[in-house]
Amino acid sequence: MMGIHMAESEPADSEHLPGQGEIDHVDKAIIRLLQQDGRMSFTDLAAEVGLSQNATRLRVRRLRHNGVIDIVAITNPLTLGFETMAMAGIEIAGPVREAAEVIDAVPEVSYVAICSGRYDLLVELVCDNDAQLIEIVDQQLRALPAVQRVELFTYLDLKKQTYSWGTR
Repeated sequence: MMGIHMAESEPADSEHLPGQGEIDHVDKAIIRLLQQDGRMSFTDLAAEVGLSQNATRLRVRRLRHNGVIDIVAITNPLTLGFETMAMAGIEIAGPVREAAEVIDAVPEVSYVAICSGRYDLLVELVCDNDAQLIEIVDQQLRALPAVQRVELFTYLDLKKQTYSWGTR
């Protein structure tokens, strides 16, 4: 793979890097590379993007600090002892963002999306077993005054889970 080289001089610290919300072509290259291999060393990243190791480390730190990237191990919960996963389509009466924030606080919820269409929210749940899923749906989701309807789509298997969609 060819490296991306910057014409301008390297920044001395993160305060001289593009600010929050500004993502340049080098940041995008770093993101693409980390999506391919989240364990890539700063030495290898730096060589690919044409910066020093320190400048690359600062860029990654800024991207993490600004919430642009999060470097984690992606797992299949069904292989780690979690027996039940489900997507819940939820219809809300009232402010959707408020309901999303309350649901986001449930530890077994791994994903909350505000959406259009039949459901106001799509919520992914990762549970120890079916009994825990039922308890969460009944006691924490359906118990919310704003929740009008919950439809569950229980996962039988997880065939693909990826976060490598690149950048634009």
